[in-house]
Amino acid sequence: MATGSSGSRRSPRNRRPAVSVLRVGHRPGRDPRLTTHLALAARALGAERMLLHPPDPNLARRVAQVGEGWGGSFEVDGAPDWRRVVRSFDGPVVHLTMYGLPLAKVIPRLSRTRRLLVVVGGAKVPADLFRLAQYNVAVGHQPHSEVAALAVFLTQLLGVPGPGPWPGARRAVVPRAHGKRVVGGRGGK
Repeated sequence: MATGSSGSRRSPRNRRPAVSVLRVGHRPGRDPRLTTHLALAARALGAERMLLHPPDPNLARRVAQVGEGWGGSFEVDGAPDWRRVVRSFDGPVVHLTMYGLPLAKVIPRLSRTRRLLVVVGGAKVPADLFRLAQYNVAVGHQPHSEVAALAVFLTQLLGVPGPGPWPGARRAVVPRAHGKRVVGGRGGK
């Protein structure tokens, strides 16, 4: 399911990897808020798509609605067989885990790739994921949330997105020192 309008946020001058995020172990009845936050962080920080295992059409629909108002292009699709996704991915596969190699040691190699699959596990990560990933990477060697790990990883890999509305946006934040203002969309000007 596509989210938002066409248009890429990647600059032709700054060649950056096309990043896909695979959420393994999503529990539709128990994890919708956390997985939604993962999708929103992935979208806001430059990933191009998210794959959900198991698929969750309701969550994909909710994230699509965000893109319709805020612009950009981001897809959320189901991944019935996460192992097949990992094995067939055409590029490095990075598993974010607190047990992995330090991010600073791996990020220079990853920034030179064309495509990258970032795997974020759920409550119980299958043991074979550690074996199937080319890189097991830690943003810190302490317990932390998967949203924090993904946000730090994407920021280190892709940089911080610039201000301004995204292509196709109907809504945009107007940066302010105090208060808040959104133009366009519901309640905007």
